[in-house]
Amino acid sequence: MIESSPGMGTLLYFSLVILCGTVLGLFYFGTLWITVRYLPRLRKPEIVLAVSFVARTAITVIGFYVVMEGQWMRLLACMVGFILVQVLFVCRFGSQTRFLPTKSG
Repeated sequence: MIESSPGMGTLLYFSLVILCGTVLGLFYFGTLWITVRYLPRLRKPEIVLAVSFVARTAITVIGFYVVMEGQWMRLLACMVGFILVQVLFVCRFGSQTRFLPTKSG
């Protein structure tokens, strides 16, 4: 019978925590992307943007709190997944500047 090393369980566990951070990042940056895309169509975009920010941030912080369970290493691993999604979103959507105002004159 092959016995697994204690490090293998830890590696799997932290991989799942990183996956949780990735899901939180997809939620946060995905809803931000959707919100920004629809802002030009709204009457009061500042209210929608503020409500979206508060809701996204609250849900994400609660998610981090639940995942970390009081241990900073879990929080760090969760942040790795979250930041990975941020980098991927910036690489994918960062060059799209069609919504930015242009300088005139």
